[in-house]
Amino acid sequence: MTEQIIRMEVMRYRPEQDEAPWLQSFDVPYSDDMSVLQGLNYIKDELDESLSFRWSCRMAICGSCGMMVDGVPKLACKTFLRDYPGTVRVEALHHFPIERDLVVVLDDFMEKLERIQPYIIPRQEQALSEGEYLQTPTQLERYAQFSSCINCLLCYAACPQYGLDSSFLGPGAIALLHRYNMDSRDGASEQRMELVAAEEGVFHCTAVGYCSEVCPKHVDPANAVNLNKTRAAGDYFLRFAKPKGRCQ
Repeated sequence: MTEQIIRMEVMRYRPEQDEAPWLQSFDVPYSDDMSVLQGLNYIKDELDESLSFRWSCRMAICGSCGMMVDGVPKLACKTFLRDYPGTVRVEALHHFPIERDLVVVLDDFMEKLERIQPYIIPRQEQALSEGEYLQTPTQLERYAQFSSCINCLLCYAACPQYGLDSSFLGPGAIALLHRYNMDSRDGASEQRMELVAAEEGVFHCTAVGYCSEVCPKHVDPANAVNLNKTRAAGDYFLRFAKPKGRCQ
């Protein structure tokens, strides 16, 4: 394969010496099968070992290498240098505090993840001797799409509302919440719906839909938000339809 040269403009921020993030340019040799992540690894191995960024699997499974590539939230391992002839700009994910260079602080998302209880809370406890909690293929289909989330946070970097107000639960957390609420084996739906209907829940969303556009796993978090808007609204109005006790 023919080797070419691309200029990678990479965001740098060392809190011990930099007052604000800035861009540093590196000339990187590349071939058509080389990803942005490989370009960053070349910089770290050959040009500047101080460059900091997250990565792990290199196969779009772990979600670690989320960053802005020419202003668009992307997985660096799934994005190829050949698609950016001449120059490519690589920055830390938008809407998160920067810890160092391309590494962002994930504390806010981790706190939201804990709040939605992203695990099965059984409707009825059963002993191990009773076997598995069984589920039909049809029941699985109700949430399968939303179980593909890899917590890459590209949807948060794409969400203008989260950028304006980080109290918003956000598309990724809501998609995962929906995944567990739709699971036939789970019994904590009412608890999670309190988060959905809260001020920082689904009605905080302004329905831009960019979160689903950038999702590398086609989870469609915007759809999860809309489905939960409908359910939360239905729950609200059903309260007025319930029969009330008669006075004696």
